[in-house]
Amino acid sequence: MRQWLGMLPPVVFPMVLAAQQRTDTVTLAPVVVTATRLPTRADALPTSVTVISGAQLRAQGLRTVAEALRTVPAAAVVTTGPWGGQASLFLRGGESDYVKVLIDGVPQNAPGGSYDFANLTTDNVERIEVVRGSTSVLYGSDAVTGVVQIFTRDGRSAPRATIAFGGGTYATNAVDVTASGGDDRVGYALGLSRFASDGTYRFNNQYRNEVLSGRLRVRPDARTDAALSVRYGDALYHFPTNGSGDPVSHNQHQLDRGPSVGLDVGRVFSDHVESHLTGTWHRDNAQYAIAPNDSSDTNTFPFSSSDWVTRTGLDGRTNVRLSGGDVVTVGGAFEHETTQGSTLNGSRSRDDGAAYLQLVTDLERPLSLTLGARLDDNQRFRTYATYRAGLSFRVHGHTRAIASLGTGFKEPNFFENYATGFVRGNPGLQPEHSFTWETGLEHHIPGAGVTVRATYFNQRFRDLIDYNGSDSVRYNYVNVPGADARGLEVASEAGLGGVIRITAGYTFLDTRVTRGGADTGSTALFLTGQPLLRRPWHSATLGLSSRLGGRGSVSVTVLYTGRRPDVDYRTSQRDTLPSYTRVDLAAQVDLVRPQGAAPGLAVVGKVENLFDAPYEEVTNFPARRRNVFFGGELRLGH
Repeated sequence: MRQWLGMLPPVVFPMVLAAQQRTDTVTLAPVVVTATRLPTRADALPTSVTVISGAQLRAQGLRTVAEALRTVPAAAVVTTGPWGGQASLFLRGGESDYVKVLIDGVPQNAPGGSYDFANLTTDNVERIEVVRGSTSVLYGSDAVTGVVQIFTRDGRSAPRATIAFGGGTYATNAVDVTASGGDDRVGYALGLSRFASDGTYRFNNQYRNEVLSGRLRVRPDARTDAALSVRYGDALYHFPTNGSGDPVSHNQHQLDRGPSVGLDVGRVFSDHVESHLTGTWHRDNAQYAIAPNDSSDTNTFPFSSSDWVTRTGLDGRTNVRLSGGDVVTVGGAFEHETTQGSTLNGSRSRDDGAAYLQLVTDLERPLSLTLGARLDDNQRFRTYATYRAGLSFRVHGHTRAIASLGTGFKEPNFFENYATGFVRGNPGLQPEHSFTWETGLEHHIPGAGVTVRATYFNQRFRDLIDYNGSDSVRYNYVNVPGADARGLEVASEAGLGGVIRITAGYTFLDTRVTRGGADTGSTALFLTGQPLLRRPWHSATLGLSSRLGGRGSVSVTVLYTGRRPDVDYRTSQRDTLPSYTRVDLAAQVDLVRPQGAAPGLAVVGKVENLFDAPYEEVTNFPARRRNVFFGGELRLGH
């Protein structure tokens, strides 16, 4: 207790200092869509939300969404080191497959929730919204501890284009081309990028990632709008390591590629009724191959796999605005999931239909409520119900209290249900589910642009799916009783005169397996009484960004990650990774501004891990050391 209380002063001090420097600048709360599927100010919601703008991403030189999420309270990002290495998100202590990932409303998770953030770039991103807490009421399976939604740009200004290029440590090189433009009637945004690196290991660690993204928005009349978004990624990653982190393979690699398409159509029928229909399609091809051809490569054996996973969905909802400012949402959703390839020796599919209902009272009132319920009918485990309730109460002036509770669930993945051969899937698995509640206080200091928020959360996870490797069992995958996770988030932000922005955050997290599975060995994931793996007990962030006289910006980000439990697969023993602090520095400066047809030129640079701190986020997988990236950007238009 004394340890994490001692960390609060460096989190709160920048906010107090900012409060003493009054300014006439008013910091407007961002508008959030993901939390209720209604445009709502973040400071009126009864849930915890973080919004990362595209401007922040560019100012900090953030190339991947995973790196951006490191600054989100209660978000632990864990990677295996090099670019392209597996990147997992543990939000509020939940499993890495407990967060639903959306791009313009299109689910990106594999059926069953798993998602690797390694190849998700910030190309063409307008903003990222992160909602913490159970949100299955609106998004169904996978949204157990939260939702991460990426919104791409749709173009609402005069035509403009950029060509960015650069390179740096580990033989990294990057090229990004963007174009956008439009008005209230029509808008477009296109992006094409390529990033490559030779990696951090001496051999077989090359990585390249190519992304094409675009969004087209049309508004044929004042009451109708439609938007089409498309994204295609193609990433190839070579890695020499085995499961213990030893570099042994000279040609092991994996390929991940596929399109994501979303179409959203909206119609306003009257001042009180509007409807939206969203169609989604995501198809992902994951390939893995290893074919030893070197005499020194003796620890691996020939193997290859290729699987296509497809999620096709349709979501329709109608918002009815009542006379008092309350909004009732009535919706229905259908999704068809399929997998086809070598892993399951054929194809499998399942359908899920759902109906949901939500009430959002006028959030400008001193007391406002959010209520919701959902009923899913899954082809595999039949019906499943979830609910959510939230309250926001203005205690006094610029102080408000929030409280919410809800349930969430995650369906099993296809392999857990249908695997045959050496691993035997269990078609009778129940969905994993959760009960969550949180309460907090938020205070805004008017005139100083300062907001401070503290939130306590408590979660119970039940029917976790665990692997039992015993030959004597009928099924290798079983539901085990579960685990708990609780903690405290403190987040603060200050804007000084529209020039300097300070953010700070701290998270204390306590996880505990209430009752584990049949595997009681030291490498088991769920050991009764033990904490969940790779979640730090303490973490903190501090960010400072400043404009440079209107011609650029500079930012410094400090990331502290405390001790966290892990497993050392070399010794087959539990391990505790030490704490570390990483400092990142980024800057961009306009050398020449665009003038008419003449392009502008800017220089950009970033130093990641400025002080060359050695650390590991996964035992025996060293993280990147100090790396420097330097480049330029040609800009056409304003």
